[in-house]
Amino acid sequence: MRATVINGPKDIRVEEVPDPRIHRPGDAVVRVTHACICGSDLWAYRGVAARQPGQRIGHEFMGVVEEVGAEVRGLQVGDRVVAPFVWADGVCEFCAEGLYTSCPHGGFWGQPGSDGGQGEAVRVPFADATLVRVPSDTPAELLPAVMTLADVMGTGHHAALAARVRPGSTVAVVGDGAVGLCGVLAARRLGAERIVILGRHENRTAIAGGFGATDVVPERGEAAVAAVRELTGGAGVHAVLEAVGTQESMETAISIARDGGAIGYVGVPHGGSAGVDIGQMFGRNLALGGGVAPVRAYLPELLADVLAGRLDPSPVFDLTIGLDGVPGGYAAMDERRAIKPLIVL
Repeated sequence: MRATVINGPKDIRVEEVPDPRIHRPGDAVVRVTHACICGSDLWAYRGVAARQPGQRIGHEFMGVVEEVGAEVRGLQVGDRVVAPFVWADGVCEFCAEGLYTSCPHGGFWGQPGSDGGQGEAVRVPFADATLVRVPSDTPAELLPAVMTLADVMGTGHHAALAARVRPGSTVAVVGDGAVGLCGVLAARRLGAERIVILGRHENRTAIAGGFGATDVVPERGEAAVAAVRELTGGAGVHAVLEAVGTQESMETAISIARDGGAIGYVGVPHGGSAGVDIGQMFGRNLALGGGVAPVRAYLPELLADVLAGRLDPSPVFDLTIGLDGVPGGYAAMDERRAIKPLIVL
């Protein structure tokens, strides 16, 4: 079969790789129909995150079950499924608590020895616990929205929960990538009254406005802090969703939070440690939560809203490509010519 591999910085190729096969009785093989490129994939593309030459890449996919192992009980050949960006056994103490990303038997698509999501098929360990069935009669026009639930929408939702977004609250979202935009949508879904998006790309902030953002702050650093403080009468916001992962973005998030507020951070730390001013947080009673989003825990709830027409994150996809177009999709995303490419096989 054909799949995307990374050979070095800015060297993405679509190559022939071995077909996936059932290794364990709980496995399934899924033929991929939809996948996408994530902002976190760019750190490998840019050489910031190390990868082995020829390693598979991509961690978001949806498709149709083609084969199941002898112990798979909840899935059948022909089922349409969406996968969270990690697999997990579903029975360990962490999975029981909903923290699937800490499963000791789990893993990330594209890690050495595993299939990546940006290919024609994927072997899925612990298929019953990992995959979520999508109704067979789901309209084709809803499938891009379902695809966001594999990562970015679930991650934005995780940030909103960690930041304690509640009805009537004031929220700021740091970052206008796909996760930040989904954070806006998540905050609105949870009842936020005012949502400030910190971003300077007009095409992105326009989507944020459609998702429920009420204010746009294009400044960065101290200027951004001053602008948010001015918008909130000097007090700051109740909840901050940090979706970038740099030192500056974390400093901004802490500085714009209202005393007694909370920060939900989901931006993958890169380019050095994202520092936290514990002294300031202590003195101002700020809470900090977040981390790797356990999207498998959120998938059923968010999928129900997508299918009911209450949630549509699909506008984050502004470029649609086939498998052969993946290398160009990475370049477009890296050069900010695309927010998030959708791959349709």
